[in-house]
Amino acid sequence: MSNSIFQSVIVQLKEIPDRTFGVIDTEGCVVSCTDMSMLGERWHDAALKVGNSSESIVTFGQKTFKAIVGNSNYFEYAVFCTGDDEAARGFCQVAYVALNDAKTFYEEKHDRGTFVKNIIMDNILPGDIYIRAKELHFATDAPRAVFLIRQIGHSDVATVDVLANSITDKNQDFVLSINESDIAVVKQISGTTTAEELEQMAASMEETLKTELRIRTVIGIGTIADHLRELADSYKEAQTAIDVGKVFDTEKSIINYENLGIGRLIYQLPTTLCEIFLSEVFKKNSIDSLDQETLFTINKFFENNLNVSETSRKLFVHRNTLVYRLEKIKKLTGLDLRQFDHAIVFKVALMVRKYLTSRDNR
Repeated sequence: MSNSIFQSVIVQLKEIPDRTFGVIDTEGCVVSCTDMSMLGERWHDAALKVGNSSESIVTFGQKTFKAIVGNSNYFEYAVFCTGDDEAARGFCQVAYVALNDAKTFYEEKHDRGTFVKNIIMDNILPGDIYIRAKELHFATDAPRAVFLIRQIGHSDVATVDVLANSITDKNQDFVLSINESDIAVVKQISGTTTAEELEQMAASMEETLKTELRIRTVIGIGTIADHLRELADSYKEAQTAIDVGKVFDTEKSIINYENLGIGRLIYQLPTTLCEIFLSEVFKKNSIDSLDQETLFTINKFFENNLNVSETSRKLFVHRNTLVYRLEKIKKLTGLDLRQFDHAIVFKVALMVRKYLTSRDNR
């Protein structure tokens, strides 16, 4: 358990005059204290006295101790207050209640976090999800979104803590470390949350990490899970969003699975089928026969919705120059990009080529 949980409670007791409060572990090490200079001190005899006593409150060395008992019914920690008078016993009891509540909340949160991670990683049987959720008082049918945050370049171990501190509902939202570079954020949302709002949430996470840790990220967003059992699918979709985006949307840092479009289908095709498709489309000449200027013209033509006038304006060329280039493309490939059906085939072919290139570069 993180000692910072205890420390966050202990510091609130500093206002009580002439008293020092703290926590020791089973070895007698002071792990939390209002007097920072005492941190790390070892009171082995005090720990033995607390552990061997049948009394709920123990005095030793002019200090009063009360054990914080774990699931094994043996003390895991003990809260202490300086002094062995009646007031010290009262103060110790108050501190115990606050610290025990903090410990219980932390452990329950940790258990719930482990539960959610097991769901998204498919490490729990579907039939056990409902049973475990009931044990943890976990709502099964609340809508949730899964964000997969992948750190680009260098990774920072502080990323999880920074994200955890940024979430507003620490009881319902979870920040889960997946591996050295990947972090999953499972966030409970309202039933009316839109795709744009999810992307705004992702943008906020991206900005937080960029500002506080100066790290670059790419974030995949899965479809909204209306039930706990759907979280695993949403997590896989967030993974797919990043993988597909790496091929077709290289300039984007936030990719929503719902917006992947045809790229999602192409990504799942066998490479042999893709190669056959390209050979059938480009019977006259291979797509590789097109130079960079021609490919740039084609992409601009698509960006401007096959509008010749608008494309020529964006390319800073005369309209007739663009028409000449389109005729040249038609002669080379047999496809007239001014015809919608031909344009669709060519657009898909370009995406298939990009996909195959990405496979070759792995």
